[in-house]
Amino acid sequence: MSDHNDTPFHDTPAPAAPSNADAAPTASDAGAAESAPEAGLTRGERSQPSDERSEERSDERSQRRRRAGRGKGSGAGRPPAAEGAQAERQPQAQRQNQGKGQNAAQRNAGRKVHPLLETLAGLYPHLFGARFLPLKRGIYEDLLARHAEVLPGDELKVALGQHARSTRYLDAIANRVPRHDLDGQPVEELAPDHVHHAIVELFKRRQGRTQEDLRPQLVARLADAIGASGLERMDYVQQVRVAQPDALALIDEAFTEHGRRLARREALQRAFEASGQPTVEAFAAMYGMDLGEARRVLGKQASKVATASAPASSETPTEA
Repeated sequence: MSDHNDTPFHDTPAPAAPSNADAAPTASDAGAAESAPEAGLTRGERSQPSDERSEERSDERSQRRRRAGRGKGSGAGRPPAAEGAQAERQPQAQRQNQGKGQNAAQRNAGRKVHPLLETLAGLYPHLFGARFLPLKRGIYEDLLARHAEVLPGDELKVALGQHARSTRYLDAIANRVPRHDLDGQPVEELAPDHVHHAIVELFKRRQGRTQEDLRPQLVARLADAIGASGLERMDYVQQVRVAQPDALALIDEAFTEHGRRLARREALQRAFEASGQPTVEAFAAMYGMDLGEARRVLGKQASKVATASAPASSETPTEA
């Protein structure tokens, strides 16, 4: 049930700003300390003659140099100002990585699977177990009707909300798996807007975890959803209810990909019919095509053509 811990990116807390107490000393602070060499002297020491103080300072400097020589390699003799300057020169990427690590630790600490999800997995493993299935609308009322004594209404709403936002559940929606009832029976197809928004949300989560550009995969998956919906562009936009320019541009790009696929399928269908080959395998070998791609594009149409072109068996008995 660990996949219930996946949360949308807009819920990710921002990195905590460093406190002033942790700030490294600056070069100006070090310069100010060096410009007042007598700031730490007592009144009696400041009243000593200048030549005596010079000799004492010379001895003190010699001792400090000897101590610094013994501490070389371990950093024991490094002045505080030098340590502050070193901290300031720390690479920005390293500081950012440290911030990301702290941010990830905060997210992990705040992620908890709702205990009722464990209860639901025990009651309905075919819906909430190793594989998540899209739930029928009204499943909340069905669960309360069957298990009101073990599923408090308010807590059940919270648990189902966390379940519906999980990556595995969204992936089932994006793959257009039908909605199921409590008995595990498919009862209705998914609405195009639910499929569309699940695909986009999955893309946002996965793109945030990689430097690879996943937009081509997003467009391809939306093109699949558009083809399965059977809707024209205007009807599709009304169904998914988006109005932002970038979201509309993404839909246009997906429709362009869908149109390109249809044109290619029609061209391959005509080529297959003209080739005279009886099977997709023979057609793919004839043109040096990838067999998997040929089956994906021509599968159903090719089967129909092969069936139609097969000679009909004669039911008239031959005369002896």
